[in-house]
Amino acid sequence: MTLLKVMDELRGPKGCPWDKKQTPDSLVPCLLEETYEVIAAIDAKDPKQLKEELGDLLLQIVFHSRIASEENSFRIDEVLTHLIEKLVRRHPHVFAEGEVHEAEEALRQWEQIKAAEKDPNESLLAGVPVQTPALARAYRLGAKASRVGFDWPDAQGVLAKVNEELQELHEGIRAENQDAVEEEFGDLLFSLAQAARFLKINPEEALRKSTLKFQRRFERMEQKLRQGGKRLQDCTAEEFDRLWQEAKALS
Repeated sequence: MTLLKVMDELRGPKGCPWDKKQTPDSLVPCLLEETYEVIAAIDAKDPKQLKEELGDLLLQIVFHSRIASEENSFRIDEVLTHLIEKLVRRHPHVFAEGEVHEAEEALRQWEQIKAAEKDPNESLLAGVPVQTPALARAYRLGAKASRVGFDWPDAQGVLAKVNEELQELHEGIRAENQDAVEEEFGDLLFSLAQAARFLKINPEEALRKSTLKFQRRFERMEQKLRQGGKRLQDCTAEEFDRLWQEAKALS
């Protein structure tokens, strides 16, 4: 039985009540969860887990396409046809004429073709969904603006902007102005995302790695305390500092 046939049965008259009840909106949390689980499998370098999670993610694509077909919007074969046509169109150096030798050159060509397909009256920044995680969205908006020359000349320029925003954050804190603190904190994060571009760092990935590192070290502290029959709540600031330094030395 094919996956499409399974989905037909699940959504059919004798199908599953839960599957039949789902809508594109109700499936959004599932789509996000499955995407994150794919990333987790990649991080774990676990091919078996990755195979399973990719299947779960594929199910979401088929699920949404099935609902769309019921509403006479589009079918799964149209999704695939549209994707194939786009890939061929945006890789002329592979499927038509022209040569591209570097990855960066291929990316520039892709973006140029993509821009030519858009409404000329549409904003350059319109292609970055507001639902994108904020740090990643800040990075992408800055990258798009940079393509038309709206950018700092070099890394030193953007790092100076980071320092400027940090000073303005300090000023907001000293003034005890919470609205200003929030605004300046946001400006600082935005500037850091732009600094990441110049330093060739993906800010979302960098923060994700740092978050995992923090979790790993904190869990080592917990383990050390359990071995000594002690609880986190019973630790002093000095003990926390010592345990943290010990955990840090292991990574």
